[in-house]
Amino acid sequence: MTWKLQAITGEFTGKEITIERDMLVGRHQDADILLQSADISRRHAALLLKDQMLWVQDLNSSNGTFINDLRIDQETELHDGDILQFSSFVFSVLAPVTELPEIEVEPVSSTAHDQGMPSIAERAVETPISRDGMPQQVAIPKPAPIPEHVNIQAAAEQQPVVNKAPVAQEKEQQKNASVGLISIIVLMILAMVAWLFFK
Repeated sequence: MTWKLQAITGEFTGKEITIERDMLVGRHQDADILLQSADISRRHAALLLKDQMLWVQDLNSSNGTFINDLRIDQETELHDGDILQFSSFVFSVLAPVTELPEIEVEPVSSTAHDQGMPSIAERAVETPISRDGMPQQVAIPKPAPIPEHVNIQAAAEQQPVVNKAPVAQEKEQQKNASVGLISIIVLMILAMVAWLFFK
């Protein structure tokens, strides 16, 4: 299990630093993580491994050590995703990846298909195919059972039958009314003409 620091800023940006033992951070030539900057102290901080966990300790640096933007003054445990900052150098903490145990999957026995649907291989062998590539003699599945509360004997709703005879009668009546109205108007005009003529 190996902890890592991924550089977010500075000369190491994008690179990962592996933490496999206790390491010194600073600008001193003996530092395990050498950060060449005037704002980094010679012996800035220490990274410590204790019981598979990673800790950081500030070594009375001038510009401080920060975890998630909070300055620390004592040994502090680091967690996956923490942002660790030595003055202006920013790193992301990457915890070791624990591998999950492999899960064995038992193959499905052919007896499992006896009760249900056949396997694809079995279906491919049993189903004849036409020259067009269409499956032939495919069995139609049984329909789902009808729920008990559904009455299949119930009569279908009767649709109202429209009698077209009243429509024809109505049109005839409208025609007769129009003829009658026109006749009255013509008679009135004739009566007025006769009255004017015989006056």
